[in-house]
Parts: sequence; structure tokens; C-alpha cells
Amino acid sequence: MVKLKSIGVTLGVSVSLLLTGCGNAEGNRDNESTSGETASLGEKLDYTITGIEPGAGLTGLSHNTLEEYENLEGWELLESSTAGMLGALDEAIKNEEPIIFTGWTPHWMFSAYDLKILEDPKGTLGGSENINTIVRKGLEEDMPSAYKILDRFYWEPEDMEAVMFDAQEVPFEEAAMNWIEENHDKVEGWVEGVEKVEGEEIELVSTPWDTERASGYVMKAVLEQLGYEVTLTPVDPAIMFEAIASGEGDATVAPWLPSTHASFYEKHEEDFIDLGENLKGTQNGFVVPAYMEIDSIEDLQPKE
Repeated sequence: MVKLKSIGVTLGVSVSLLLTGCGNAEGNRDNESTSGETASLGEKLDYTITGIEPGAGLTGLSHNTLEEYENLEGWELLESSTAGMLGALDEAIKNEEPIIFTGWTPHWMFSAYDLKILEDPKGTLGGSENINTIVRKGLEEDMPSAYKILDRFYWEPEDMEAVMFDAQEVPFEEAAMNWIEENHDKVEGWVEGVEKVEGEEIELVSTPWDTERASGYVMKAVLEQLGYEVTLTPVDPAIMFEAIASGEGDATVAPWLPSTHASFYEKHEEDFIDLGENLKGTQNGFVVPAYMEIDSIEDLQPKE
């Protein structure tokens, strides 16, 4: 089987920003005050949203958001990397400074920091999503045991966050094994009655985000306990879908749907098998520290 090269990172994310609004007769003065505060916020941030990788699904959704909201005229998305975004967030929080950044849940940052996702009235950032499992055609016939496990694989956002948070202190492989040891009943539901194999090779394709590192390493460890030799290959989302559709990869537990990876899914959906959700309730958005008094994207002011 051809091994895929890691060529990038992508994030799928839905965005929301918070700014308090007012109403009533006396509220005109309040509105003027709020507008002044949000205008000042824009100046403090140099009208910049801190983003992640250029190829990420969230990055595309964020650019679309800047175009769809008239009040975001003049705002820009600073594309960087997930690590760069997290570094900027940590620095802002240490100094209690304002920052607006592209983020998503589940993610360990919501356990490490007090954050809030801002409201997105237009829904341009995708809203609540699921993560699905897709496999190449023919996998059920070629590797029935692996297919059964992948088909049964389902966990909750808090499970994924537990692995990610643990992985801030230990390698992801170790964090995955720790979670498996603490969740025997859930894992048993995936593997019950499945026949073991002896050294069959299988390639899981994923994206290099912490969310997908968590699910990827957990699935890798479970399959290895059944006797598989597992390769876990991180790639850009476009390559991930192409790999499964072409049969160069066997399976992935990483697609964010229905919005973040919609274009890749629709392009290849006739060429792979979708086993359904392995996690429900993800959310993408523009995120701010909880100490910032803002609530909605619509409350931000355009650049003058």
C-alpha cells in the first residue's frame, strides 16, 4: 500500500463572536457607548482575527464570514498555524489582553482556559457538526474485523477532550492507551465478538489536529490489540478524502461534516463508504477569552 506524505494541516471550525447590545429609550446612549467600545476593540486588535493554517476548512469558512458580515468590512484574517494561534491565545490571556481567534470544540484549550464561542447569526461558520468514519470500498471484504470495529466506533466529545488534555503532558500514544484503560466498557462494545488477526496491515489516514490525533491514536491502539499492524498517516483534508476514495488509505475517523469538509466529501462521495458519525456535537467558531465583554459577530464595528 502506498504510504501518504503529510502535506499540511486543516481545521474545520464554526465561528461566533460576543458583544452586548442594548435596546429601549435610554438605550440610545448605551448603544453609542457600546459602539465606541467595539470600535476601540477593533483598533486594539488592528482589525485582525487570529487564524490557523491556510488550507484549513475553518480558514475558508472564516474568510467567507468576513465577506458576509457587512460590519466586518476592513477586518482581516491572520493565517498562521494551530500552534501559532494557541501561542497568541496564551500570551493574550497571561496579559489579559483582547484576542479574537478561530477555534473549535472539542479541544483541550476549553479545559485549559475560560473561553466562549461568539454568536454567528448568519451561520457562516457552520454551526454544530459531527465527525464521521469513512472507509475505502472493499474494506469489509478484505478486513472484516477492522471494518466491524470502525463501524462500531463511537464516543463523546468529553472522551476526545480527555485524551487531548492528557496529551499535553504525555505523548498522544500514551494518552490514548490511558483512555482505553480507563474506558474498558466502551471499548469492549467496539470489539466484542470480533476475530483477532495476525499482522494484517491497515492504514488510517487523518488530519494533524489534536482532535484527530486523539481519535486516530485511540483507533490505532484498539486495532493493534486485535493484531493489526497500523500506520497512522496525517495529511491535508483534501488528500485524506482522495486517499480513501482511491484506496491508497483504508479508513479515516476524521471528516468534519456537514460543513467543514463538505466540498471534499461531495467530490468523492461515490467512491467511499460512509459508516456514519463517530462523534456528535462539535462546534467551530470565532472564540474569545471569557473576560471580553462581547457576544456576537454582528456587534463588531467596521474599520473606518
